[in-house]
Amino acid sequence: MKILVIRFSSMGDIIYTTPVVRCLKQQLPDAEIHFLTKPAFKYIYDANPHLDKLLLLQEKLSDTIKEIKQEKYDYIIDLHNNLRTSLIKLRTGIKSSTYDKQRIRKWLSLKFNLKLVEPIHLVDRYLKTVSFLGVSNDGLPIDYYIKKNYRLADLLPESHQAGYVAFVIGATHFTKRMPNKKIINICRGINQPVLLLGGMDVKQNGEEIAAALGDKVYNACGITTLDESVFLVSKAQNIIGFDTGLTHIAEAFSRPIASVWGGTVPELLGVQPYQVKDALVAGIDLPCRPCSKFGLEKCPLGHFKCMNEMPEQPLIDFANQSTIAD
Repeated sequence: MKILVIRFSSMGDIIYTTPVVRCLKQQLPDAEIHFLTKPAFKYIYDANPHLDKLLLLQEKLSDTIKEIKQEKYDYIIDLHNNLRTSLIKLRTGIKSSTYDKQRIRKWLSLKFNLKLVEPIHLVDRYLKTVSFLGVSNDGLPIDYYIKKNYRLADLLPESHQAGYVAFVIGATHFTKRMPNKKIINICRGINQPVLLLGGMDVKQNGEEIAAALGDKVYNACGITTLDESVFLVSKAQNIIGFDTGLTHIAEAFSRPIASVWGGTVPELLGVQPYQVKDALVAGIDLPCRPCSKFGLEKCPLGHFKCMNEMPEQPLIDFANQSTIAD
């Protein structure tokens, strides 16, 4: 049997496909499992031992369709369910099973602040698409395989090499991020050194936070590569992070995670910490929340209460209790 799994984006959505690939490979040992994604996300599957072949979406969809036809798949598992995957399925004529995005239910839930989407994790939603093959959830965490052997001494100052809390301060959209002053207050209450992680877009934020707290905080935003950042969260005593890819990838390493939610909510997306024994999901109930499914560039009402009024002490206590437990 030869199976193609498709998910084009984004980082968080793709990392939650890894249990599907693992379960397919382990429960159908004679099957050949391939995965198709955008070139920008190939790193998620580059070193995955459960995958037989990684295909990359080409500039012309017709070229990708030609490649798929040449592979002669028995099944397509469509975990993206968009126009391009519909065209792929139509033009290849391969038997397929498609992830149900529940678009109407999600829209109604968002528009009218209803709870029409069952709080089922995205991994379990994905796994429904392969249940017809007799494949079931193995109950294990997501997979991420670090590409190189890194050393803390090469990536961190001496002050942080004996232990630290990783704080992932980056996120694609403003309404997913906590204001700097709130992050500063939380870091000030944490008993351990704090490592800030994120991309170039939050490097200046990290500099402001580090300047307020001195040597206690090391700002690695925009400095470390993604793979280095993943290595660093894998070695953290615990992790605080927003709704962003690096926070979700951190779930692969059995570290305590505090997942902080602003304008978005985990119930709608199904992406709360998965198979993490020690996890805190932080968010406050407001009539205006969620304001979007994936985040916005500013608060629609201007007050940004979902983050400005986020209680700080539970996050501080979580960080300190977790580090004490270690």
